[in-house]
Amino acid sequence: MQEAADYLAALNPSQLAAVKHDGSSLLILAGAGSGKTRVITTKIAYLIKEKHIDPYAVLAVTFTKKAANEMKERAVALEPRAEYAQIRTFHSWGAYFLRAHAEAAGISKNFTVYDDDDMVTLLGKAVPSLSRQQAALAAHKISLAKDYCCTPDSERLCTISDDPQFADIYAAYEKRLRETGNVDFGDLIMLPYLVLRDNGALRHAMHLRYRVIMVDEYQDSNVAQYLLLQQLAGVEESSGTYVCVVGDDDQSIYRFRGAEVQNILNFQNQFPGTDVIRLEMNYRSTSEILACADSVVRHNGGRLGKTLVAARGKGKLPTLVFLPTQDDETQFCAEIIAQAYQNGTPYSEWAILYRTNAQSLGFETEFLHRKIPYTIVGSLKFYEREEIKDALAWISFVANPRDEVAFRRIVNKPVRGIGAVSQDKVVAAGAGVSLLAGCRNVKLSKKAQEGIQAFCALAEEFTAMLGESVPAAGTAVAETSAADGATGNAAPEEYAAAAGNPAPAASGAKLAEFVEAVIRKSGLEEFHKSQDDVSGTQKLSNLQELVNSAVLYPCTRQGLLDFLDHIQLDRTLETEDSAAPRDSVTLITLHNTKGLEFPRVIITGMESGIFPRDDKTGGELEEERRLFYVGITRAKNELYLTSCGLRRLYGRTNFMQPSPFLAEIGAGRLRVLGQKPSSFGSERAGDEDPLARRYRKGTGIYHDDYGHGQVIGTETSPDGELVIRVSFESGGIKKFLPKYQEKSLMIED
Repeated sequence: MQEAADYLAALNPSQLAAVKHDGSSLLILAGAGSGKTRVITTKIAYLIKEKHIDPYAVLAVTFTKKAANEMKERAVALEPRAEYAQIRTFHSWGAYFLRAHAEAAGISKNFTVYDDDDMVTLLGKAVPSLSRQQAALAAHKISLAKDYCCTPDSERLCTISDDPQFADIYAAYEKRLRETGNVDFGDLIMLPYLVLRDNGALRHAMHLRYRVIMVDEYQDSNVAQYLLLQQLAGVEESSGTYVCVVGDDDQSIYRFRGAEVQNILNFQNQFPGTDVIRLEMNYRSTSEILACADSVVRHNGGRLGKTLVAARGKGKLPTLVFLPTQDDETQFCAEIIAQAYQNGTPYSEWAILYRTNAQSLGFETEFLHRKIPYTIVGSLKFYEREEIKDALAWISFVANPRDEVAFRRIVNKPVRGIGAVSQDKVVAAGAGVSLLAGCRNVKLSKKAQEGIQAFCALAEEFTAMLGESVPAAGTAVAETSAADGATGNAAPEEYAAAAGNPAPAASGAKLAEFVEAVIRKSGLEEFHKSQDDVSGTQKLSNLQELVNSAVLYPCTRQGLLDFLDHIQLDRTLETEDSAAPRDSVTLITLHNTKGLEFPRVIITGMESGIFPRDDKTGGELEEERRLFYVGITRAKNELYLTSCGLRRLYGRTNFMQPSPFLAEIGAGRLRVLGQKPSSFGSERAGDEDPLARRYRKGTGIYHDDYGHGQVIGTETSPDGELVIRVSFESGGIKKFLPKYQEKSLMIED
């Protein structure tokens, strides 16, 4: 065990003040990289060793098992008696409390905790009229309701769902759940709160038990956790319990999980007499990187405010790179990483950050072809994701109706009443010929027969989109597989001319239209969208990225085979790369970077509509800005930001505008490479002419005379009026004065 002078000597003045603080409640505003874990673990040890607090009376909670284990290990290393303190996750403490007071909570002391899938299954039994997809959506909303401590009869339930049936569905689920004696994840917080709220004697016992309560990562707490903390601390009863929360309002990025930034912003009001100590010395990043982070987050109104100071001093100026297309973006990232590796920099020093998982595809493809090892954190590789496998199974089946694996994956997804026995009959009937022929010839039950006919109709419709009729059973086309049908790894149309091959006619349909139709009409889009609000959104983004990747191919059978060949090559390279050394580049979403750090960081996709999305306003936009702040502060030595002028979205190529967050960084804080867009830097955020903002480059336009088009540029007339140039799909470029012609210019969403 270290002496007090030893373990306290390592602290800076602010850290030491936080450790030694006592009396009133305390809010420790811990900036990124400021050593908050050291402070909270040292404070636990200090309270036990120096202030003689009984470790049995200390409760410290955080949000992940990993963080809780680290806190306990570090506290025990400083003071062995910290072993007897309760250092847990919020939910672990909730389970502990409920087992001790199961009768008061109305559950079995031998309860088990239902996960998301269990909730959906139980809800299906409680409300049989719900489909699996409807039950999944309702289960998600029930979990969200419990995060806000809303019971089925709560007046605030309408803020969770405006469905008039939701309260009854929730009540039916709760009744069934209580009958089982078990709990779900949300109950681990809500039930202890309700028990303590309604049981004065037990609440008083908890006040006597816990004299010190500490909460880590308080900015990630939800409403239920805040209400539980209030009951445990006995604020209204002046219990004398010492409450210390540690967090950073600038790093609150989990609103979609129920996190409520107002908990930390309002802590001083909710716990009167609170002292605030700011930890502003950053031990991770250089001053230039921190200056970028600070200049961005200062644009948020909802924050308590602090300014990080770099303990490491100056470093390299962060670099903003403007690139023509997303392909140039992936190539640029691969090139600087490869060059650095040749100069002795390990791959593991690099991390590529992006807003959504779907953006990983381009980097995966580029890195595989260049043999740059990579690791995806927090998600599967692109082609391993369920929704992508489903879509590719449909596409593969259209290419080769003998593909039994693809057939079995998608014939009953979503449910069409075609179970395993019916599938076996179809496979037997179509053996050696075509499973479509098997579908037509097999005799099944009425429900299965209707389902198989609907499946056949879809397959025939998709085949017709390729400009063909459905091939007769046994013909060569019906037996052609993606691997057999392609002649090598044919180049997509964008590169065909460069290779000396004639490109398809410019007016020809793109394969992206086919892929999008397959995803939508097959029911896969609705199926994955309805699984739940959060993962459904991510799955749809991944499916859309698959559509985008097909935009370079013609909508023909050969185009389809070339596309599948291209994917198969990438998947083969993935397999070959699976034994890659641990030295690899990290590919990771911005949300998953919380708590991590990397010597060299590249934040990609810095375009309006990508980061932030166009639909983000108010508090949601402030959270997007905090997310950018988190991304910037992951970088230790080098920071790169990339922004593209063109990006494939929704199956077509779109003009993009730089993210407004880039303009917020300010001149002089970035080294700029590439061709800077004319719109960048000419207007400060919030000062742009509203008309110019409405008709930005890339905006979709519909005109009664010319049809659909897109703004490709803006200029100013001699009279100072805004002039826009619109390229129409029907051909030709027209100029308009929106100030006078706005009635004829319909903006498309």
